[in-house]
Amino acid sequence: MIKVRNLVKRYGTKTAVDQLDLEVHQGEIFGLLGPNGAGKTTTIRMLTTLCKPDQGSIVLAGLDLKTERASVRHLIGVVPQERNLDLELTVLENLKVYAGLYHLKDPKQRIDDCLEQFGLAQERKTKADKLSGGMQRRLLIARALLSCPRILFLDEPTIGLDPQIRRGIWDSLATLRAEGMTVVLTTHYMDEAAMLCNRIGLMSRGRLLMIDTPDNLQIAAGSFMVEAPDNNGFRRTLCRDQEQAEAVAAALPGALIRPANLEDAFIALTGQEL
Repeated sequence: MIKVRNLVKRYGTKTAVDQLDLEVHQGEIFGLLGPNGAGKTTTIRMLTTLCKPDQGSIVLAGLDLKTERASVRHLIGVVPQERNLDLELTVLENLKVYAGLYHLKDPKQRIDDCLEQFGLAQERKTKADKLSGGMQRRLLIARALLSCPRILFLDEPTIGLDPQIRRGIWDSLATLRAEGMTVVLTTHYMDEAAMLCNRIGLMSRGRLLMIDTPDNLQIAAGSFMVEAPDNNGFRRTLCRDQEQAEAVAAALPGALIRPANLEDAFIALTGQEL
């Protein structure tokens, strides 16, 4: 569904995205992980036609973004990191405006379906500025899905939300994947990436360092973490298996062994914290 080759974006002397190659398969959730400044949002902006690359090619569902930009816009849905709703309009009015932009044939039915899907039916007459943060995020996703896009892009979709609301959005995204939609998301939450993503791309300083499943990334870095107090706080050592972890822990007073997580793997593989 997505083929990217040698993608480059510069801002002045800074290279935000550096020779990125990427393929995303139909029906998968693909995650881009990296610290602030890694190039995730810039990559999403280029894939969604919001900024032009300085170099490279992007093909979405067989359409070349360089020559078929308008057609590409009709097959994608975008949930930005910022909440760019019209706060003076109601939930229903926000969706009606967006439906008009896409010239939907039966907007009322499609709007009703999206309101039900994201638990917004009872809030249809509520102004967007009166919604909670979680409800606003649901409205952004519902708006992006009005046109039945083939590819959905989400930039930090659950940032700042409480765990219960995050789980509800995870359930909705898992349902979309089961229905065959292709989803690309950026996130800082390791549990979110591990729960949702079929594959993950690790980004650092504009480069895509590694792509694999969450489990394989974990295995590549190490399966167990040994933590022991030292003069600087804690010393942490990733170990490939429990036998190695026990040997390391035996030499460190006060050491604890725990299963490694995806954040441990990210730090080990990139040398950076999220």
